[in-house]
Amino acid sequence: MSTNSSAPQDANESAEISLLDIVNFLTDSWKKLAIASLVGAFLGLGGWFILGSYSAEYVLLNNTNTNTNTNTYGLDLLSWKVIQKSLPNLAAQIVEDGKAPEGQAGLYRTMSDDQWWQKNAIPSYALSKADTKDLAGISKEFDGASTTILSVAVNASGSSKESAIDAVRTAAQFLRSGGAYLQIRSMLNAYEGEVISAAGEIQRKITGTQIEMGYQQQRAKSLEELYKRYPNGASAGQQVIDTKESGAKYLSITTQIIAVNNDINQSKETLSRLDDRLAQIALTKLFLDEALPKIETTFDGLVLDKELLTIEAKLRDKVGKNDPKQQEILDQIRSQILMIQARFTKGLEANTAPTSSGKKGMIKSAVGGLVGGFFLVLLLLLGQRMWSNAKSGAAK
Repeated sequence: MSTNSSAPQDANESAEISLLDIVNFLTDSWKKLAIASLVGAFLGLGGWFILGSYSAEYVLLNNTNTNTNTNTYGLDLLSWKVIQKSLPNLAAQIVEDGKAPEGQAGLYRTMSDDQWWQKNAIPSYALSKADTKDLAGISKEFDGASTTILSVAVNASGSSKESAIDAVRTAAQFLRSGGAYLQIRSMLNAYEGEVISAAGEIQRKITGTQIEMGYQQQRAKSLEELYKRYPNGASAGQQVIDTKESGAKYLSITTQIIAVNNDINQSKETLSRLDDRLAQIALTKLFLDEALPKIETTFDGLVLDKELLTIEAKLRDKVGKNDPKQQEILDQIRSQILMIQARFTKGLEANTAPTSSGKKGMIKSAVGGLVGGFFLVLLLLLGQRMWSNAKSGAAK
């Protein structure tokens, strides 16, 4: 019995690790651990030198539009959110079509990620969230300021200061040119929808007005015949009432004739207006026929702006200056194009050059390499010690 009870006790004692064993282990292995830590630190620094990147920031001011009485900013919160959500898809499409600027395909591929825009295109508001809380009970005049964008800070990184600055310039330019492209495409889509839907509706109104005018002309003819039959009662005094009321039939024939002819003239004016609107829609369609193919060939909205203005100018020359009704729709198109152009050039511009900061994270990389090297060799040495103990136990 005594022999059997002593065997488990010996096994437990051999499995226990005393403080002396730990001290002996560290005394025997400290040089290896120190060397491993130094090697890890040097490797961390080497990785930082090779893989570390410089960062650059470019601040685009969201200037107010002083040409209007509203004193509005170039970008409001809603338009910014639409652009921020749409630019990644546009960047992906540019990469897919192989239309990224030379040497910038990698950056455009990075900008096709939604998270990149969340982290690297940060708007600055007139009032921060903290300011809004502090001023919440003071005045409602500050409600709009909390959503007013003063500037957008664009950040990018590169292997050198020069490449970081080039990258942030490219990103900022894409924000402007891509934003202009998205708004132009939205504008053209709206015009295209109007051409498709409005033309049919206007034609329906023209047909209805023509039918109504036919009845009005028949009524005028009947009243004129009545006037010939009863000339003495044509000028009988009557109380002035609406000719469309039930008692209008008791008005003098002359008054009724004047009223129905006035209705006919109004119908003719309505038809003339509808015909002019159809002509404007036809002119809009001519503009779209030339403009829509352009959005498939270039994704640079600032270049597209100029091309669309050229198309508009050509149509203006064909229409001539003596047709103000056709000039009106061209003025509307030109005004919208120029507003988009101004919004993403003078409205969203930088008054300072991009700023670049040096590589960051040197200490973090060195400490990470040092700790990593220490624990890696420590695990190896512990594994080696455990294997040796296991072999010696098996040999006994």
